[in-house]
Amino acid sequence: MDAASRTSRVLPFLIILCFALPFFGFSQYTEVINSNRPGLSVSAYAVGTGVVQIETGLLYEQRDHTDLSWESTIMGADLALRYGFFKEQLEVIYEGTYIQQDITFTAFDLNEKRSDFSRNRLGIKYLLYDPFKNPDRTKPNLYSWRANNKFQLRDLVPAVSVYAGATFNLGDNPFYPEDPIVAPRAMVATQSSLGPRLVLISNLIYDRIGTDFPEMEYLVSISHAFKNPKWSVFVENQGIKSDRYSDILLRTGIAHLFSKSFQADFNIGASIKSTPSRMFGSLGFSYRLDFHQDQVISIDDQKAGQNGDFIKRNAFKDDSDTKLPGISEKKMRKLQRKAKKRKKN
Repeated sequence: MDAASRTSRVLPFLIILCFALPFFGFSQYTEVINSNRPGLSVSAYAVGTGVVQIETGLLYEQRDHTDLSWESTIMGADLALRYGFFKEQLEVIYEGTYIQQDITFTAFDLNEKRSDFSRNRLGIKYLLYDPFKNPDRTKPNLYSWRANNKFQLRDLVPAVSVYAGATFNLGDNPFYPEDPIVAPRAMVATQSSLGPRLVLISNLIYDRIGTDFPEMEYLVSISHAFKNPKWSVFVENQGIKSDRYSDILLRTGIAHLFSKSFQADFNIGASIKSTPSRMFGSLGFSYRLDFHQDQVISIDDQKAGQNGDFIKRNAFKDDSDTKLPGISEKKMRKLQRKAKKRKKN
């Protein structure tokens, strides 16, 4: 079976699988932009219904291979478009990177230019599980600052999302000359909050499925927000395994939030190995058009306890010992004493 035939069989299965998964997640729309930049790791959360988001940047890279006697410079731009629709947990993502590589073969004093998409893919991401859907987990402890800020083992339980899509190879791409036009791509993304300002994201990716050069990849990143939450830093580790190219990449960067819908960022990184050696950097921004509207649930459709605490039986009797919701025990005793005085009079 050739690569094109395998691709045509696997791609529909992945797309159907993404839609067939049970809808038991619960996404959290945020008032502040939720961007995947400045790294390459993908958040487990969607942008929210009605949100159109653009994440773009300019990149530069120096890539040299001493064993093969060539050196090159790469310049380009990357673009990600995200749109949340139908469900809070669901979003469609396009990711593209167009580059131009100038190569010099030092042994022969020859120059060559290559340009095309190094990344061109479209997919759908769905949030399967959100640990914060449990309202008891998000309740603050009103009596202890430490209890609200210390690390707890339950913080390691991540939000989990799945992704199904495809990588497209249009025309005679000099970077992937033997790949078919369409190759399936799948991913599992997790996200954990390790503290009030610390977030851990991990991605496990299987790309170019069914081709002669399938690619396994992982991404692990940690982001930390400063006391001024408009500033944040991150470190990221990326591993790539393929018969075409394998490497481990490290990058770090910083992001600044100018408004709730606009973020600018900068990152730099390098490879571990020297065949080829890679040093790169990127400067970009993220912006969103927010047309999100919260779903209105009528009071008849709300479950007991969904909008406030449960009201216990006999709670409103004057001689009841049960306190009213939102009233302290001290105030409750005063109300009971006043009720007894009224009875005597």
